[in-house]
Amino acid sequence: MEHEKQLTGTLAVAVFTAVLGSLQYGYSLGVINAPQKVIERHYGLSLGVWSERSAVLSENSTEEEDFFEAGHHPDVVMYWSLSVAIFSIGGMVSSFLVGFVGDLRGRVKGMLMVNVLAVAAGLLMGLCKMWKPHLMVIAGRAVMGFYCGLTSGLVPMYIGEIAPKAYRGALGTLHQLAVVVGILISQVIGLDFILGNDDMWPLLLGLSGSPAVLQSFLLPLCPESPRYLYILLGKEAEARKSLLRLKGAYDPSADLEEMRREKEEADREARVSILSLIRSSVYRQQLLVALMMHLSQQLSGINAIFYYSTAIFAFAGVDKPVYATIGVGAINTVFTLVSVALVDKAGRRTLTLVGLGGMCCCAIGMTVGLKFQSDYEWMSYVSMSAIFLFVSFFEIGPGPIPWFIVAELFSQGPRPAAIALAGCCNWTSNFIVGMTFPYIQDLLGVYVFVLFAVLLLGFTVFIYLRVPETKGKTFEEIAAVFHKGRKKSLKDATELQQLKTSTDA
Repeated sequence: MEHEKQLTGTLAVAVFTAVLGSLQYGYSLGVINAPQKVIERHYGLSLGVWSERSAVLSENSTEEEDFFEAGHHPDVVMYWSLSVAIFSIGGMVSSFLVGFVGDLRGRVKGMLMVNVLAVAAGLLMGLCKMWKPHLMVIAGRAVMGFYCGLTSGLVPMYIGEIAPKAYRGALGTLHQLAVVVGILISQVIGLDFILGNDDMWPLLLGLSGSPAVLQSFLLPLCPESPRYLYILLGKEAEARKSLLRLKGAYDPSADLEEMRREKEEADREARVSILSLIRSSVYRQQLLVALMMHLSQQLSGINAIFYYSTAIFAFAGVDKPVYATIGVGAINTVFTLVSVALVDKAGRRTLTLVGLGGMCCCAIGMTVGLKFQSDYEWMSYVSMSAIFLFVSFFEIGPGPIPWFIVAELFSQGPRPAAIALAGCCNWTSNFIVGMTFPYIQDLLGVYVFVLFAVLLLGFTVFIYLRVPETKGKTFEEIAAVFHKGRKKSLKDATELQQLKTSTDA
């Protein structure tokens, strides 16, 4: 057991290298927001719809009608919206390919191959002034979204397969930690006096490809997933070597025995495609849990906070709302660290329930604060506190846990297909929230967070009733929990049918 708990240098390097992909994902998520006006100005000039004067007006306007005339040209708005949305579309498409890429040459080589996309995307955006900025940025964002869809599946899959059982939760949470650190870095260096200005914004966008360069140098030093080597390729000697590199000098017999049993199970069942996973009744419970966990993350309202926190803080009377938004990013990071510390002690289910329940209360608090802000000055502090607490509760559970729990819920056979489906569900719901939130906000006004409070309450009830605790369990034991529940429901259905038959008789 002592060796089970051992954290080696090789494991640390492997996890650090993998989460560089997650850092890049976070940076790409956050980087587009800060320099919006600067980028719109260059789009307008490139399209020839603005003169230099109107472009200056769009950035420095104080007159509302001047700003409307200069800053809201339909072509500029369309290309800007496309620059933001195309990222999610790229992720939605590529998330289906996670299993294929991960199985093609292995998890490590898979991550190495897709880095070509990240570097290409960074170059397209970094050199966008050389041609038409609006087309170059949109192309770069599409390619980067495609890369991020793959990496948001490959990273949790690799970490889930190499992490010792005792540290699987903490190491799995590092994916989300790297995402929020990436968002925070992009917010800070996106300030106008650093890179978010007229001259430097292409470099700001282009830097989103830089973690891939460092990761490409480090990946050859990382051991391949022992589970991939043994269960998929049947290479026991190589799996043993990989385990010894990851865990140090110990007896790997117990781990190899667990993999042998899982391989026998995997050999008995056909390779599970995405379509057969959707149709299969065997994995229905696990799949429902996996998809609901990802939906709870995206439909919680967190993206509404991330996308519109600057506007909410401005409405609450904060002088420099951009700094309050960076404060949200910092709290994001701190509470993800709290989750890293707690997830293997308190458990996945407990932290998710605490997080969703807390967010539900904060959404109600935010609604009350925004509603009575004009009547009572102190209510602005209520809405601001609710925003900060909302983000804190999100990062304790609903933020990090869905990403790695999918790898825990499924055995080796259906795991890549399940991660692909969960990833697609995540990206699609992210896209829907991003596109529809402004319209819902117009419709509901200050009551918009009541909608999220209702959704959060529903997700909390579902997770309380249907999600088992996976802390400290082997992949076999987790699968057994669902099979036991399935057998029980089949038995109940059979008894009900027998009872009905005897009654009819």
